[in-house]
Amino acid sequence: MSEPGALRMRLDRLAREVAKFGVVGGLGVLVNLGVFNLVRGTTEIPMVRASLIATVVAIVFNYVGFRYFTYRDRDKSGRTKEMSLFLLFSVVGMVIENGVLYTATYGFGWDGPLASNFFKFFGIGIGTLFRFWSYRTWVFRALPAKEAVQTAESFLEQAPRQATRRQPDRV
Repeated sequence: MSEPGALRMRLDRLAREVAKFGVVGGLGVLVNLGVFNLVRGTTEIPMVRASLIATVVAIVFNYVGFRYFTYRDRDKSGRTKEMSLFLLFSVVGMVIENGVLYTATYGFGWDGPLASNFFKFFGIGIGTLFRFWSYRTWVFRALPAKEAVQTAESFLEQAPRQATRRQPDRV
C-alpha cells in the first residue's frame, strides 16, 4: 500500500475511534453530571464528595461502553490487567476533574449551581484528554495489524524452505 494510502487508513481508523470514544464519553458526561446534580439536590453531601460519587458511577458506565463498544476489537486476553490500568488512569482523570472543581469551589469560592456545573464540566474535559490518550495507549491495546501478522507468518513459512536449500559449507 502506498504511503499516503496507509496514512489515510490510519487517520480514518483514528477518526472512527475518536467518534466512538466521544459517544461513550458524551453519555458518560451526562451520567456524571446527572448523578452529580441528583446527589447535590437531594442530599447534604458536600460538592466535591458529590462529584466523586458521580465520577465513580460514570467510570463504571464508561468501562462497559469502552470495552463493549469503542474498543470491542482490541485485545481481551489480559482482562485483570486491563481493568487495573483502567481504574488507575480513571482515578488520575478523577483527580484532574475534581481538582478543577475543588480549586474553583474552595480556592475561589465559586460554588453556585451554575459555577459548579461549569467547573465540573471543564474538569471533565481536561480529564477526558488524559483518559483518551491513556486508555488507547495502555488499557485497550490494539491487536497486531493483519499485515504484520501475515508478514511474520510468511517469513516463518519461508525459513524452513530456505534452510533445506542451503548447501553445507565445504572446508
